[in-house]
Amino acid sequence: MALSLKRNGLAGYVVAVDANPRHAERALALGLADEVLPLSEAVAKSDVIILSVPVNAAEKLLPEVLDMIGVHQMVMDVGSTKTGIINAVSNHPFRKRFVPTHPMWGTEFSGPDAATIHSFQGKAVVITNKDDADEDAVKLAEEIYKSLGMHFVYMSADAHDLHAAYVSHISHITSFALANTVLEKEKEEDTIFQLASGGFESTVRLAKSNADMWVPIFMQNRENVLDVLNEHISQLRKFKSCLEKENYAYLRELIEKANEIGRVLVENQNMRLNLGAEAKENQGNGG
Repeated sequence: MALSLKRNGLAGYVVAVDANPRHAERALALGLADEVLPLSEAVAKSDVIILSVPVNAAEKLLPEVLDMIGVHQMVMDVGSTKTGIINAVSNHPFRKRFVPTHPMWGTEFSGPDAATIHSFQGKAVVITNKDDADEDAVKLAEEIYKSLGMHFVYMSADAHDLHAAYVSHISHITSFALANTVLEKEKEEDTIFQLASGGFESTVRLAKSNADMWVPIFMQNRENVLDVLNEHISQLRKFKSCLEKENYAYLRELIEKANEIGRVLVENQNMRLNLGAEAKENQGNGG
């Protein structure tokens, strides 16, 4: 985000805060930030403060940041769960200067070297509980994401956390579990290396994701993740039962039903392309 906002001129100067000195040095070397400062100095120097830390850390950090800001400043987060962080500041006097957001894009990599330019182009960003923030703060958040080429989805924090469990969080659990299954059953790493095809690699890609990020997400969204996990286990049992009972007709039905996701994803991709083109046109028009 820092790379893109600097590239498109929306951010004239980026101040970074990081608990890891090596990451701070690397962020400067890569041009992600112009300066690294302690939190209080960084907040005082900034018009916009973006919290991009694990969701449990964001819950603790946000009240501290809101204690430091003035009415001319805006704070937003980019976390994968929203209910917890909103509840953490529900009674804060500067709550209206906070805009909860979730740009729906990421990779399995971590650290400053994982940053890529134009990462968010054509993707969705969720803005939650929009009416609980000041109008000018929301408009600034929208301006930031519009400049990144993103399109907007508005919903409540509860709805966000429910849907994120279905389309994001369960994917990571499935990937972690599959990786552990293969590592448990296949003891010869050379065999995994030699036989793993593109399909396997794409399925376990998310298993490389950082535990420091994902354990807090699962903790905060526990009930929703358990709900979708129970359904996922139920679906796995259907496949298991088909093989146990040699019911290949039903196995075909299950697979063909699953094929329907292709149509949904294609339609979604077409919509994103249209919205991305619209956002790009707005960028060119300055709108």
